[in-house]
Amino acid sequence: MTVLKNLQIFIYVGLAALLSWWLVQLNEERDAEMKIAENSPDFFSLGYFKKEMNIDGVPKSELAAEKMQHFKADGSTHLEKPVMTLYNPNQMPWLIKADSGVMAADGDNLQLNGSAYINREASKTNSALTINTSDLRVKLASHYAETQAWAEIISPPNKTAGVGMEATFVSPIHLKLLSKVKGRYEIK
Repeated sequence: MTVLKNLQIFIYVGLAALLSWWLVQLNEERDAEMKIAENSPDFFSLGYFKKEMNIDGVPKSELAAEKMQHFKADGSTHLEKPVMTLYNPNQMPWLIKADSGVMAADGDNLQLNGSAYINREASKTNSALTINTSDLRVKLASHYAETQAWAEIISPPNKTAGVGMEATFVSPIHLKLLSKVKGRYEIK
């Protein structure tokens, strides 16, 4: 009788261990599913457009992209082929294009990755201006941008290049190359 009782206890302990192991496996699968869900986009858009106006209803900036994905985990917005337009009163707008970008959750800090192209068309008071660079950080509220990468400023027929750049796109407009600056200038 005691052998049968010992066998019964052994079977109960074995079943309890098997049940515990199964519950641990089930919980690990659920954790893996949650981690995948946390790191995936919570919404996306093909053809994204955002326009910001000032208090008087005058356009301040526009942001467009071929594709947008918003990530819940950090609140960031990832953009493919973003195009940003920054407006200034009585001046031509600044157009900034890049390969990709990431907008921080605060909605003010935009990291433009890969090649970045900045352009302002000529007007009666300003000449045309083109800037070629990469990996540009933009603060939208202040219309400020900076990079540590090589940058080239072209205002035909003049060309200036250097490493690192700071730019302010509102009056007074300020473009500053930080190091290894070289230029080619023509007198008209």
